[in-house]
Amino acid sequence: MSNSEQRKQLIDGQGMIAALDQSGGSTPKALAAYGVNGQDYANDDEMFALIHQMRARIMTAPAFTGEQVIGAILFERTMDGSVEGVPVPKYLWEQRGVVPFLKVDKGLEDTQDGVQILKPMPELDALCSRAVAAGIFGTKMRSVIHENNAAGIAAVVNQQCKLARQILSHGLVPIVEPEVNINADDKADCEATLKAAILSGLNHLEPGQEIMLKLTLPEKPGFYQELVDHPRVLRVVALSGGYSRAESNRRLSANKGIIASFSRALTEGLSRDQSDDDFNATIAQTIEETVAASRT
Repeated sequence: MSNSEQRKQLIDGQGMIAALDQSGGSTPKALAAYGVNGQDYANDDEMFALIHQMRARIMTAPAFTGEQVIGAILFERTMDGSVEGVPVPKYLWEQRGVVPFLKVDKGLEDTQDGVQILKPMPELDALCSRAVAAGIFGTKMRSVIHENNAAGIAAVVNQQCKLARQILSHGLVPIVEPEVNINADDKADCEATLKAAILSGLNHLEPGQEIMLKLTLPEKPGFYQELVDHPRVLRVVALSGGYSRAESNRRLSANKGIIASFSRALTEGLSRDQSDDDFNATIAQTIEETVAASRT
């Protein structure tokens, strides 16, 4: 697996990054939207088996290739799983041309100072080593900002940057995701405080080190252009954050240089009961529309 080829694809690719990384807390909701309710599984193992079936169906869809899906973010169990008898990271890159990433965070702390920082990750080094061995290119970790509290936002960015440096030491490229709650009353102010904090944090990276950023689509079009153009930022991608796919794509198309990394918006309209033809047609249309919005 060539790191340089994958890096080139992420820089030059005119596609999207699929977020297939729902964890224990978000999996039931993702399954429910797919038409699988709690009565369909008796425990976590059965639940994760069902979500893996959904993800495998997405990854094997004809439209899910590197021409339009340049990367995919995986849950740890997905990284350890297989598709068509092939380990998922190897399958994605060697058979689909999709760069694999791994979600490494273990969830969020309770809200304090208007934000939720990451729970401790004492096994991060061991997980990064496993990821490298599995052929993973980079990682992702998500914090959430609920209000414009300077101390809270600084805590989010400082923690993310510290962990990013730890991840970089393993040769992985971290996706830093300080999500701004789309329902925040002062969302635009949150974004201004966040951008300033990120720009400051980028100054502490070593020469040659690069991160990626995954951000909520901003209230002001083009607001994150400084981050898109920053020499320490490999790519800026956008989360859907609860916006519908139509609204996500509308906002995405107004932000030059930012590409989609959608989860809920990616799986919107997919159902377990769809025939393979209908499922593949739906995911193909979703990818086509999202990639078109990403190419502005």
